[in-house]
Parts: sequence; structure tokens; C-alpha cells
Amino acid sequence: MGKVVCVTGASGYIASWLVKLLLQRGDSSKVEHLTALEGANERLHLYEASLLEEGSFDSAVDGCDGVFHTASPVFLSVSDPQTELIEPALKGTINVLESCTKASTIKRVVITSSITTVMYNHNSLQQDFTVDETWFSDPIFCEENKKWYALSKTLAEKAAVKLAEENGLDLVTLHPGYTIGPPLQPSLNLSSVGLLDLIKEGKQILANGVYHYVDVRDVALAHVLALENPSASGRYCLVARVAYSFEALDILKRICPSLDLPPTEPENRPDKVPYQVSKERAESLGVNFRPLEVTLKDSVESFRERNLITF
Repeated sequence: MGKVVCVTGASGYIASWLVKLLLQRGDSSKVEHLTALEGANERLHLYEASLLEEGSFDSAVDGCDGVFHTASPVFLSVSDPQTELIEPALKGTINVLESCTKASTIKRVVITSSITTVMYNHNSLQQDFTVDETWFSDPIFCEENKKWYALSKTLAEKAAVKLAEENGLDLVTLHPGYTIGPPLQPSLNLSSVGLLDLIKEGKQILANGVYHYVDVRDVALAHVLALENPSASGRYCLVARVAYSFEALDILKRICPSLDLPPTEPENRPDKVPYQVSKERAESLGVNFRPLEVTLKDSVESFRERNLITF
């Protein structure tokens, strides 16, 4: 690429892999973490910034060709949704984009959104449907059903699109599903903890047991492609496979037979998942999704290396 880019929230799960890919491709990355990665000494610049502080990202984005905004809180259970989720997601996105409007060098902004900004509306109460980029989550539906994370990301996306249109910013939004795969950061993120709990105890992080899986490495690559590809535009859903949790455990039993796993026989095992997510636009961007089998195997190996599981 040969460009200077800014990655917000670079200590995070997806962003850590994104920074690794950028450094491998020879980019200079202005980020907040990951000085141990190869190439960091020469091309990594650290900036401290606050999502809630106006102008906080001005110096970080100054002189950049592109900006990846990945920073946003992720919680499924909160006592104060407005303070813990909605305000940081909304204000953070606005603050980053407003900083971008001051930097004349920026060619494109890529935002890490979420599949939750796509699928939470009254259409999702149906069965046997395909979600694609033309779907939008309804903020009222999210609020009524206490989907606070979905609400925070939905409001942030709406604000980003409005601000980009008003200021002539080239904006691309990526909407990954339940992201798993080997983490680079020292502590486990929410989705990795969820997978570990599923493997060890059969705990469900999602109430209906339906997961829209995607590999963190594919999500990171999608960010790079979204910046590199001149024709990239609009929204991209990033989901490799929709599957029940018991299907993931079935796969793990096949590929890791010595792993001690919880039972995978629900009382009423469904014949198929209630929905699918379109891959068409993601594949047109150049994303070739890893099979769930590969992602699960690599995740388990990572957990074993961290002594979180033994087999």
C-alpha cells in the first residue's frame, strides 16, 4: 500500500490483526499499541486519544491517507446503556470523523461496524431469510428489545453516514458477525471468552444459540481491502457461516477428538439455522472466508498455548 494510515483502538481484537497486516504490507500505522510486532519500530507511531474528547484524534489522523475506526465498547450486559455503550460509540465515531474532516490528505475512512446494525428489525422475526447490506436495524426495535450494543452501533453508523455525506468523506462500513479466531492481544475479548465458555462449559453467550461466525483474520483483511480497493463503497456484511453452537461443538469433536467437550445434543435439534447472511459483496471485495473448521481449530490451539484448555 505504501500509505500512512491511522487505526483507532489498535489494542483491540480485530484491530490488532489489522495492524499486523498493515505492518506486514509495509504501511506506516499510527496506532495505540502493538510495538512488539515486526516492523513496529520503523513504522508504528503511538498517539493517546479519547473517544469522548472532541479533537482528540486531530494529531493522530493528520497527514494520513486513510483511517480505520475500530474503537468502540463491546458489552452485552450493562447497567447504564447510555453511558457505557451508546455515548462512547456515538460520540467516538463523530469525534473521529470530525478530525478526519480537518485532514485534507485523507482519502477514505473505514469503520468497523457490526452485523447487529443490519439484522435487528421486524423482518428478523421471520424464518428462512437472507440478511444483506440492504437491511438496517431499527433503533426503536433495538431499544424495545434491549439490544443495547446493536443500538449503539446502529446510531453510530447513522451518524457516520450523515457526517460523511455532509463533508464529502469517502466512507466504507464493515459489519462483522461473531468474530473468533486466535487473539493477538494479551487478554481475551468478549467473543473469545464466549467461545472458551462454550468449549469448557457449554455456556451460550447468545440466547438463541445461533451464531454468525467469522474469522478475525478475514475481518482484518477486509479492512485492508476496503481501503485498497478504489471501487469499495457502502456497507459490507462479514459472516463466513451461520451455525448453531452445537454445530460448532460437533466440528470440534471431529477435529479435536481428545478435547473434553460438553454434550451437544439439544432437546430439539433444529434441521437448519433460521437465516443466512449474504457473502456476495464481501467476496466482491476480495474476501475469501476461512471455513469454520479452520477458525475453530486455530482458536483452540491458541487457547491451549495460553494454558486455558488442555488436551
